[in-house]
Amino acid sequence: MPAASSRTTAVSAVVTAALAAGLLTGATTSASASTSAPAVDSQVRIHDIQGSTRVSPLVGRQVGEVAGIVTGVRTYGSKGFWFQDPHPDADPATSEGIFVYTGSAPTVAVGDAVTVSGTVTEYVPGGLDSGNQSLTQISKPTVAVVSSGNALPAPVRITERSVPSRYSPAGDPAAGGSVNALPLRPSRYALDYYESIEGMNVSVGTSRVVGATDAHAELWVTVKPRENDARRGGTVYGSYDAQNTGRIQIQSLVPLAEQPFPKADVGDVLTGATEGPLDFNQYGGYTLTARTMGTVAAKGLRREVTRKQRGGELAVATYNVENLDPTDPQEKFDALAAAVVDNLASPDIVALEEIQDNSGAKSDGTVAADLTVKKFTDAIVAAGGPAYEWRSIDPEDKKDGGEPGGNIRQVFLFNPERVSFTDRAGGDATTATGVVRERGRAALTYSPGRIDPANTAWKDSRKPLVGEFRFRGRPVFVVANHFASKGGDESIFSEHQPPTRSSEVQRHAQGQAVNTFVKKLLSVQKNADVLVVGDINDFEFSGTAKALTAGGVLYPAIKSLPRSERYTYVYQGNSQVLDQILTSPSIRDFQYDSVHINAEFADQNSDHDPQVIRFRP
Repeated sequence: MPAASSRTTAVSAVVTAALAAGLLTGATTSASASTSAPAVDSQVRIHDIQGSTRVSPLVGRQVGEVAGIVTGVRTYGSKGFWFQDPHPDADPATSEGIFVYTGSAPTVAVGDAVTVSGTVTEYVPGGLDSGNQSLTQISKPTVAVVSSGNALPAPVRITERSVPSRYSPAGDPAAGGSVNALPLRPSRYALDYYESIEGMNVSVGTSRVVGATDAHAELWVTVKPRENDARRGGTVYGSYDAQNTGRIQIQSLVPLAEQPFPKADVGDVLTGATEGPLDFNQYGGYTLTARTMGTVAAKGLRREVTRKQRGGELAVATYNVENLDPTDPQEKFDALAAAVVDNLASPDIVALEEIQDNSGAKSDGTVAADLTVKKFTDAIVAAGGPAYEWRSIDPEDKKDGGEPGGNIRQVFLFNPERVSFTDRAGGDATTATGVVRERGRAALTYSPGRIDPANTAWKDSRKPLVGEFRFRGRPVFVVANHFASKGGDESIFSEHQPPTRSSEVQRHAQGQAVNTFVKKLLSVQKNADVLVVGDINDFEFSGTAKALTAGGVLYPAIKSLPRSERYTYVYQGNSQVLDQILTSPSIRDFQYDSVHINAEFADQNSDHDPQVIRFRP
């Protein structure tokens, strides 16, 4: 079935908790101890329930015989239906549509004229702690069908002109940064515009796909084709103030067994009209739940191929292979191996992230990953690539986060015909490598080694792996990273504006720790060639990037690209940077490539694109 936000908690309980937390600021409740039935607001229309803020002025109240036309029915996930008043008021801030949560398959049909009685509630997708905005709905409904086969209210056309260029108002400081109680200004802010049509019948015309079809049967389009457009068809997320207002998620109300969801890559075009009610869920915010879906016109996006390094060039790549372990099908190993050989042109060094232990996501105490790496390197040879050797350090069991039981870690692959590894024994999961001077040059005390593993910055997170390589007689230091994830951050469509990014505190500390280590290397040898690579889990404009580059010791190579090409990952229709390669000052003349082979495609071997840098040490 298509994905939908799960309502695993009784709606009444959610409302009670929300009231207790002071979230539902417009709510009123009865303080009477009487056991008589609560008063019912009759003669109420949908726009009275929706009101002109994000929270209904009638939340917690009983409403009776609210009239409208059914515009959409959902029989999976959060079961219920949308209905809309065909006679709108004159206030553009008040929506004329609303969702009715039935909890079981609705007995109404699109086009039915109905009256609905029930309780006005505010449901927060993802729970109160998520920080998400709430969805106004009618719960515990009594529904009467008045007539059937009625014409639907004309859809609100979501267009480039209708969506404001500003994303959201600043949250009210007196309310903890919340926008819930602020009057909606739909002509000024995109989030206010979408909220003002929440629950209504809406449509988008022919629109470019900016987020490929995913495993949950959803895709993203933009109604603003020129908004921060990427060279290959996406839309680039280039700052915290450039949220890309034209993006909207598309799901289908038609069960997949009846009509498969269309398969689309970034840059394809969803042609014709896509029409249905506007929902709000935790996995993308405002979502067009389509009764009728446009047709995908494929534009033939191709996976990129980088050029081969020349004789005097060292090629170093980084690739998050997404929880690779021996239980994965051989097809995954073969596809990832083909990417290394064909798309990345067999780099001299490859830093891998998310290599799992030999038993995969099984919590059995296994920490070694030699079987995982062998299966991968064998697949590379079978694909026509070099016989890579490898180095890594096994983590302590359950200490580095990631998928439970998987013990993910970074691994260096290197081609011994092109580059050598300088082994300095003694490095392990808990011992920090250091920097010493050796014959006038910087050297590691342990290679491979880990950077400051006892630092609290690495709690439940991957510790950086550093290795000392030699290419054409010159040492090169590579630091392979996988910083803490963004788990726990509020979404960009949060009720708090700007949203809280709680996870970045740890990444800032991680960036500082790596920066300190690089400074040690450069203090011993000013012209040392150092590369800091991997899944940084943060943007090139972020505080994490600033921590890494403090003092000018590192430069984000992705900034050497035009803005329209600065991305390694696509999330909720935003093409953005998570994976990075940073260079020390001695590496001035380089060529950097973010090789787009996964993130823009419905068929993915990983959710990350790899990167490669070529330079002459």
